[in-house]
Amino acid sequence: MKYKIKKETKPKLSTFGKYKAVAVHEQTIDSRQICKEAAQRMGTGEGDVYGVMLTLASVVNRHLRNGDRVRLKDWGMLKLEIESEKIGNRHDFSAKKHIRGVRLHFIPESENGSQPLYDGLTFHKDKQSDYEDPLKETTKG
Repeated sequence: MKYKIKKETKPKLSTFGKYKAVAVHEQTIDSRQICKEAAQRMGTGEGDVYGVMLTLASVVNRHLRNGDRVRLKDWGMLKLEIESEKIGNRHDFSAKKHIRGVRLHFIPESENGSQPLYDGLTFHKDKQSDYEDPLKETTKG
């Protein structure tokens, strides 16, 4: 997995001004490519895989919206979590006013304390990132 080093730019964070590794994502794989690869592995048509994928997405999304956790064998668990402001008095809470949004959480499948999704993962510094940041790091004097 490629990474680059990035300076934290959010002043409110305790890590402001410090450096961290961030993943470099070189491409986005779309549904068509996923269906094509899955169909080749399964020896079936892309249309069949696409139909199953659309149906699966619809069923999973319905369960997530209903507040269910969804566990997919050999992959992991999905669940929606609410992000809200913290307030002093529970009786003053208003969903419309204090809920900021919803986030999808994915927890990879775990076997005996290890997560197969991460097995064999290695890290490589993105060579292009060395040439991106030098000017951004200069300070105005």
